[in-house]
Amino acid sequence: MTPEPEAYERWACELDTLYAHAWQRLTRGVHDRHAPARHPTLATVSREGWPQARTVVLRAADKARACLEIHTHLHSAKIDDLRIQPRAAVHVWDSASKLQIRLQVQVDITSGPAAAQAWARVPEASRGAYSAGHRPGEIIASSLAYTQQPDPAAFAVLTLNLEEMDLLHLGTQHRRAVFSRAHGWAGQWRVP
Repeated sequence: MTPEPEAYERWACELDTLYAHAWQRLTRGVHDRHAPARHPTLATVSREGWPQARTVVLRAADKARACLEIHTHLHSAKIDDLRIQPRAAVHVWDSASKLQIRLQVQVDITSGPAAAQAWARVPEASRGAYSAGHRPGEIIASSLAYTQQPDPAAFAVLTLNLEEMDLLHLGTQHRRAVFSRAHGWAGQWRVP
């Protein structure tokens, strides 16, 4: 006999509520600095074939279009990776929900005048991350031997178009489901 799930876990029992909960957690990450989805891990593959994972900041989540948005420096290694292979993975661990969210995404890169609207929304205090001069990862003489002069030409928007969402709930009883664009976001239960 299967035990009843705790009331706080009932959202994980049906495909539609599990999917909705995952999107609710992603959307919360856009607006809540303390939400786990605020800082997902983005993984790409380098030209040498090595996995490259880094923490990014989630800037937008659009369930209707099944896409997320992050911002980055146009001259970062992730841009080089994505120009060669425009596919990536995103990972979020939401400990409060005991939910792992893994996403497979196709990535569109937007920069220059096409990214002007997004640049206008970047707070002044954050603009230094997109600076002219030194390229991210460049070797420097000492830890602070770089400048941060904001430059909109160094700013890029990455639109992460979801192709697949793999959700693993590690609650009282483990549940796993996969949702894909190819199947109209209808989920399928999987063995956890």
